[in-house]
Amino acid sequence: MEEIMIRLLVDSASDYTQEEIKNKNLYFVPLQIQIEGKNYLDGIDIDKETFYEKMMNSKEFFKTSQPSPQEFLDIFEEVKEREETLICLTLSSKLSGTYQSACLAKDMVDYENIYIVDTLTAVAGIRLLCEVAMNWIGENRSVENIVSGLEELKEHVHIYAGLDTLEYLAKGGRISKTAAAIGTLASIKPIICVDHGEVVVAGKTRGVNKATSVVCDKMQSDFVDTLYPVYTLYSYGLENVEKLESKLDIDVQRVRIGSTIGVHIGPNAFGVCFISKL
Repeated sequence: MEEIMIRLLVDSASDYTQEEIKNKNLYFVPLQIQIEGKNYLDGIDIDKETFYEKMMNSKEFFKTSQPSPQEFLDIFEEVKEREETLICLTLSSKLSGTYQSACLAKDMVDYENIYIVDTLTAVAGIRLLCEVAMNWIGENRSVENIVSGLEELKEHVHIYAGLDTLEYLAKGGRISKTAAAIGTLASIKPIICVDHGEVVVAGKTRGVNKATSVVCDKMQSDFVDTLYPVYTLYSYGLENVEKLESKLDIDVQRVRIGSTIGVHIGPNAFGVCFISKL
């Protein structure tokens, strides 16, 4: 029986570097970032460091946009020509039209062996599901088993993050500028989470030390499954994520948050991503 080659595709919201994409043999589709009237391909034309530096020096709110169906179609046609099987993991459909673009592209290609998973998560959550899928491919699981497993597992992916500033939530219209100004004076640090595919404010606290403790408490209440990778997250600046890591008693891998969520949270944000016990 001929072995079926199963490949994975991620978008740039997964926050893999281009080196990681190459080393892991992943297909990749970038989102776009609009910065002061100029469009950049996320992770290709602009890296995370440059993105945050530009953000901190601009008064504008940076916007991201989904890839076109054609960008997915080009890869799907290549997959068809190579007779591969593809699992496409996209940014949450509630945060972007990326999933819809992938579905439109699938409808345009005459090939059955393409499976599209709406991860209902972002950043390291997508990475986490991708890493699990790679392990399952290595175990020679069937594509149907892998896809059904991912659909179940995605309901148990959790992301919690503490924000150092309210400025970018205000720029994006998620809170008023007045509320941001008052919160800044009171040293309010919002805690956000990805809940059923959407970014929501999960709580507020005062000061970074308290915020890191709240994030740690969120992990304990959701019963982290350490059979899977656990990530700590940061945007720009390591001080806050290092404070968070000092309070954790489990092994973690540190991942930098890219533009997709970075436009909303700004620099010096910190957080965790993990899978809770099923």
